[in-house]
Amino acid sequence: MINFNYRPESYFDGSGPTTLLAKLLYPESQWGEEINIYANVIDGEYYFEAIDFYGNDIKLNPEKINQPLTLQELIFLIETMDVESKSAQGNVELTLSGIPEAESKLYPDLERYFSEKRNYYGLR
Repeated sequence: MINFNYRPESYFDGSGPTTLLAKLLYPESQWGEEINIYANVIDGEYYFEAIDFYGNDIKLNPEKINQPLTLQELIFLIETMDVESKSAQGNVELTLSGIPEAESKLYPDLERYFSEKRNYYGLR
């Protein structure tokens, strides 16, 4: 059973100001797109950033929060990522419409959630 209310105590272990929350791979994309989601902390608030190969400005919801996200909130953030159509590079809009394979050291059930979703839609 996936624990959608799971929330890590912290994103940081003292090794730096930025941490990788999730690595998303879109294997159906023409180029096997990958998007990484990072958290930074500034003045006690967590700011989120999504980075892809092309440097697209990927909009996240929420952009910042004052405590680590629950698994459910992280899934929402991933599934609602968006870009400005006129400035998008590498057909990222089509990529974002897909269902990623996901990895996360901070959210153990994230990979399982997206794996089950991909299987449901026949994307193995």
